[in-house]
Order: sequence, then C-alpha cells, then structure tokens
Amino acid sequence: MVDFSKVQAIDFHTHAEEPCNHGRDDGYNEFQSGMAAYFKNPAGAEGMLPTVQDTADYYRERNIAAVIFPVDAERETGFRRYSNEEVAQLCAQNDDILIPFASIDPHKGKAGAREVRRLVRDFGVRGFKFHPTMQGFFPNDREACYTVLEACAEEGVITLFHTGQTGVGSGMRGGMGMRLKYSNPMHLDDVAVDFPDMPIILAHPSFPWTEEGLAVAQHKPNVYFDMSGWSPKYFPEIFIKYANSILKKKMLFGSDWPAITPDRWLKDFADAPFKDEVRPLILKENAMRLLGVTDKGA
Repeated sequence: MVDFSKVQAIDFHTHAEEPCNHGRDDGYNEFQSGMAAYFKNPAGAEGMLPTVQDTADYYRERNIAAVIFPVDAERETGFRRYSNEEVAQLCAQNDDILIPFASIDPHKGKAGAREVRRLVRDFGVRGFKFHPTMQGFFPNDREACYTVLEACAEEGVITLFHTGQTGVGSGMRGGMGMRLKYSNPMHLDDVAVDFPDMPIILAHPSFPWTEEGLAVAQHKPNVYFDMSGWSPKYFPEIFIKYANSILKKKMLFGSDWPAITPDRWLKDFADAPFKDEVRPLILKENAMRLLGVTDKGA
C-alpha cells in the first residue's frame, strides 16, 4: 500500500502502453511513432515503450506514486487492448507505488458493466479511463455509454476522460480516423448532471476548449482536472489563473507518461507562475482527497 506521507507527489495520468501476451498489431509501430513525433520524445520506437514494471521502478526511484491504466480502443483502432487484469495484478505486485485504474470501451454495454464490477470487486481497481476520441463516442450519449458509466457510479469509482486535442493520429493520414469533436469537455457537463456523485476528471487542459472545461469544473462539484499531456510552460494563462484561485482544490498533477516524463513536467512546473500555497495541493493533496486516502494509505 502506498505510504502517502512519504511520496513527494501523485501522478494521476500514466499509461500502460506495451501490448501484453502478443506482438504488436499491424500499424501499431506507426501509431507510436506518430505519438513520439507529436510529443518530441523517443517513446514508441521499437522496444522503447516501458512495461508496467519499468514504470513502477522509474516512479519508485523518484518517490512518486502513479495512477496507471491501459486504453481499450480495440473497436476504433483495431489494436488489441492491454489486459485490465494484468495491469491490476502488476499494480498489486507494486502497490507501494502504483494505483490501478482500468479502461473499458463503453460501447461494450452490459458486458462492459459486468467487467467494471468484476475489476473493482476482484482486482481493487480504483477508477476507469475513457478516451472519447480514441473510443469513438460522445460522453453524454446515453445509448452508447451510460450502461458502463452507471456501473462506475454504482461501484463508487473515479472516472477519467480524455479532453481536447490528442497526439493520437496527429499528422497521420486522416488523423488515423480520430475525431476531435468527441473530446469537447462540455459533453461531460451532462455526465456530471446525470451522475452527480461520481468523480469525473477532465484529462489535459482541454485545448482548444480550455474555457469550456474550466467552466464545467467550476460549476459541477464532482468535476476535476488533471494537468497532463502538456508541459506547464505551455499552459494557457487562464488555466493557470483558475488553478491559482477558484479551482486550486480541483487540479491534479499528471504527466502523461511515457509521452511526457514527470521529470520534465515537474521541472517546468517549478518554473511556472503557480502560487506557493497551491503547489502542494496540485502535487499531492488534491489527489489524496479524491482517492479518499490518508497519509498512511486507504
């Protein structure tokens, strides 16, 4: 169990990328190369993606706890998903540093809802990552995804939604079929109304809909932001302004590992104009409150 009194921070957005139990599917290398070019890092080249164990070792060296998850986008990409069960089991083996989340394509309906319940009850999963653009759905489409979201709400877990621009398919022909429209954070305003007790995290600064995301997070008590996917030196001025004021208890440190390393993010965060009293909230305290943990763990 993570000793939250000892870790220096909680990274709320890290990826379990490398496929498990099989080789890479056709097109996967090209997809990861495109991601590497977008984020200007070597991750994604053949053999470069870290395993979950690599991630645990990396974060343990830095004394940073990490929320980690795969992304189930088989339907839209054709890439076989990383097993939620395997990720959760690896987290259990590294539970001093890793916090298990999972991912289920909401189009899976009742089968997906059953998987939600099993992962929470049998594997200790704390939350679920959704990627509207990669999974091809509007979050407020009741027919497409509410069966899975209802299960999340009933199990009392956290939901985390990609919002805004994405590196997935960026620069590739037709954007690899990825449609940005699905990830406008305003769609999550409906979700927050329909599931008022379910924690909802908007991943990333939601560009080009940053102000919409800030409005939803301010208006709905159950909506938060993770600040991943961007170096803090590129954050829009209004995003920093809200983080320093009315949303200071709703902002969460997230890197987007392995696309962006926590080393890079934290260095640029130190140089960004955040108030001293806000920094510990962003780095750890807000995440602890959202996870419902004390200094010594859950």
